[in-house]
Amino acid sequence: MRNKYKILSGSDLKLIACLSMLADHLAKFYLSRFSWTKVVWFIVFGKSISFLQLLLMFGRFAFPLFAFLLVVGFEHTRNRKKYSLNLFVFALLSEIPFNLMTGRGLFCPTHNVMFTLLIGFLAMCSLDYFRQKPILGLLSIVILYLVSRYMQADYRSSGFIFILLMYGLRKEKIVRCVTVPVILQMKLMTFLSVILTFFYNGKRGFIKTPLVKYCFYAFYPVHMLLIYFLARW
Repeated sequence: MRNKYKILSGSDLKLIACLSMLADHLAKFYLSRFSWTKVVWFIVFGKSISFLQLLLMFGRFAFPLFAFLLVVGFEHTRNRKKYSLNLFVFALLSEIPFNLMTGRGLFCPTHNVMFTLLIGFLAMCSLDYFRQKPILGLLSIVILYLVSRYMQADYRSSGFIFILLMYGLRKEKIVRCVTVPVILQMKLMTFLSVILTFFYNGKRGFIKTPLVKYCFYAFYPVHMLLIYFLARW
């Protein structure tokens, strides 16, 4: 793709991902209780599309974009230990808001998507650290895969595999776009979200200061708490 079409910075993609996640969670955990959101707006290829379904379709953009940004962050961060620590801290902070929003009680066997991203990040670190020792690298991936299954983090083990594929095919845009959604049997919107990464220009964007960066981290637990209280009210 020509450089003039690469118009999206990492900050732009992160903003789109956050809006997509917000739309998905609003649709699933609040708006789905209202009948007006299920009124059919139009029909595409014989499938009825409502406002609720539009939000859910847009919501499919979130995880693929976050997985892509995780790979970008892994390649550009100066301190991988600090990066993984940030993911771990906000995974812990997000656990109760996630459980409250999903209505599973304060303590449940499933865990929020920050744990999925953390395990994926650790997998990339392992592959890089053991690049001269492939057997140990493979063993570490198997262990982390089993951890992702046991923890039942959001998107389960398929999310872990998705991150690894995005990392392994990070330099093969066309192959990544075609194979990742097909292998994982994901929907059309996942395919479109991967295409959206073609427009990434390699720049950080407006997220430059620590304050703005941590505001985006905090958006995850805060928006889930707001949706929970909105639904209760």
